[in-house]
Amino acid sequence: MKPIRNSAKAIIIKDGKLLTTKNHGRTGIFFILPGGGQEFGETLHETLKRECREEIGCKVEVGELLWIREYRGWRHEFGEEQHAIEFMFRCSLKSGIDEKVASQPDTYQIGVEWIKTEEIEKYWFYPQVLKPLIKSINKKTSPIYLGDVN
Repeated sequence: MKPIRNSAKAIIIKDGKLLTTKNHGRTGIFFILPGGGQEFGETLHETLKRECREEIGCKVEVGELLWIREYRGWRHEFGEEQHAIEFMFRCSLKSGIDEKVASQPDTYQIGVEWIKTEEIEKYWFYPQVLKPLIKSINKKTSPIYLGDVN
């Protein structure tokens, strides 16, 4: 039996743009939030700070918890044997982005990209359920727990 994986993700919006990692997988280019898996002994905030240094080469200030997503891969399009719970926090940059100091980008990561929040529907962005939520992020009209969604 595989363990459930906790991860922390950063929602960083500046000047109407969302900071994402740009990735290339078997089906093409896709975008996700920076962040990743919690290591034993870390708090979620510590995880998020470490992951942002590793993936986008910057320090972040972790703010409020916005959403929690559960993901059971075998129930979604990729059919993978993965069970994860993602905690998504509003964050702000404490330093500029420097991909050259991104020490451990994800396997599929090819860069960092700002996406206009009003144009997020045009992108292959995961989890897809966040697209409308990000567009209306300041209205706080959604529940915190989003369920088993992709």
